[in-house]
Amino acid sequence: MRKRRAWLCLATLALLPACGFRPRGVPAFSFDSLYIAAPMGSPFARQLQRTLEGAGTQLRVLRDPAELPGAQAIFALLQEQQERVVVGLNASGQVRELQLRLRIRFRLHTPAGGELIPETELLQQRDISYNESIALAKEAEEALLYRDMRTDLVQQLMRRLAAARQP
Repeated sequence: MRKRRAWLCLATLALLPACGFRPRGVPAFSFDSLYIAAPMGSPFARQLQRTLEGAGTQLRVLRDPAELPGAQAIFALLQEQQERVVVGLNASGQVRELQLRLRIRFRLHTPAGGELIPETELLQQRDISYNESIALAKEAEEALLYRDMRTDLVQQLMRRLAAARQP
């Protein structure tokens, strides 16, 4: 039985490249240094910086305004907005369902002003049930969902940054 499972696993692994599956590798950026122009308290900018630094590339991530002249590309975070919208009420008018949204607007450009990625908006949203008798637990769940949405947006942005090419 054990040999049969091992054989099945090996056969599956051998067929994966034939179907076009390829694990995501290290992103390749067309620039060697990136300045992140965002408020210092921005959770999105902090997560983006950590992800870029941990990506295993030679990309230098700059945050100090004194380093701006040495940047080959500038990521400008124009807006980071968390929204909480009521989408469902019960018969007595109490909130039963919320929609959480995380919206960012950004652009990527060169120090000379050339557009690598024009102004773009990305949006993530999640639905969450609400019960005021367990409001503290729901608040913790909201925080986890916002963190998850932020991670998804950073991953989307990483793919866009890797696809951006110098003019």
